[in-house]
Formats: sequence, structure tokens, C-alpha cells
Amino acid sequence: MKLVLASASPRRAELLRNAGLAFRVEVPNLEEAPEPGEAPDAYARRLARDKARVVAARCPGELVLAADTIVVAGDHLLEKPRDPADAARMLRLLSGRSHQVTTGVCLLLLETRNEKLETAFEDVRSETTQVTFAPLTEEEIQAYVATGQTMDKAGAYGIQEFASRFVTRVEGCYFNVVGLPVQLVYRMLREHGAA
Repeated sequence: MKLVLASASPRRAELLRNAGLAFRVEVPNLEEAPEPGEAPDAYARRLARDKARVVAARCPGELVLAADTIVVAGDHLLEKPRDPADAARMLRLLSGRSHQVTTGVCLLLLETRNEKLETAFEDVRSETTQVTFAPLTEEEIQAYVATGQTMDKAGAYGIQEFASRFVTRVEGCYFNVVGLPVQLVYRMLREHGAA
């Protein structure tokens, strides 16, 4: 069964390649916004499901994997920053405290039966990891923002890059923080006979 990654994230693609999984990429391109009162975990799972459905409709008969990562610090939902000032704001919120990184994951297979597109299965799960940052100075925040690495990442940081110097503790799946809980994905693939 062919695996399609419904994501534009180079980090997710790299994690799958490093795990020895063969796939191709199809970018879903959809609007991302939480619904009123939607819990962070439910939001991440819904976005992963919606991304998978968009791509699966274009790729019947192929197994689609989609994911969405969000960061929650206290009552603040931190997605990708709008601009450098927003990235700096997010890093100030993360400074000297713990936050949660949740990735929603969806595996979806649509098949054509009797000339109709039907769902063979749709499996949606999530993984949450707690990350703790050391206190950051304003100079450290501005230096990190200046690298440009903050702009395309939930919470305005990539744990595997420059921001690794700020992380004092990780509780849970490290790869989840990078953008894809690899062990969870592998387990899901095995359960559906695709790995």
C-alpha cells in the first residue's frame, strides 16, 4: 500500500525517511483555525483529520498520513507566528516555564467501491509531550528570531535547531516536538497492515 504524507513540513518528511518509511508528499492547503471552545488536543486531531481528508479525496486507494502540531503554554495556543514580533511574543511566553506540544495524527484510506468513494478506515490519535524552557533573556530571544528559524514552526521554535540550547527538560516523545510522533505513527501503520 502506498503511503502519502499530507504535509508540506520538511521535518515530518525527514522523520519518516529516517524511520525507513517510503512515501510521497501531497500538500493539503487548508485554512487552520480553532473552533470556539475547542480543546487543544481536539483541535490538533481535527486538523490532522481534515488535512488527511483533503488529500485522500485526491488519492483514492492510497494510505494518507496527516499531522498537525500545536503548542500550548498556560491558556495560550501557539501556532506558527505571523511575523518576527509574534515569534518573540511566543518565546517570552515559553521562557522559564513548561508547555505542552500536541500532535494530532490521522491515517486515512479511501477506496472506490461500486463507483463510489468510501472510507476503508480513518484512525485519528494524538501525542502530547511536555517541554520546559530555561529563562530567556531578551537578547537570546532577539538572536533566535534573527535566525529566521522561528517563522514556520508552532510555538516559534524547533527543538532540533538553535532552540535546543533553551530546553531543560522533555517529558514524552522527543520526535513529537519535532513534528511527528514516529513511534505512534509506526504503531498505527502496523495495526493497519501497512508497515
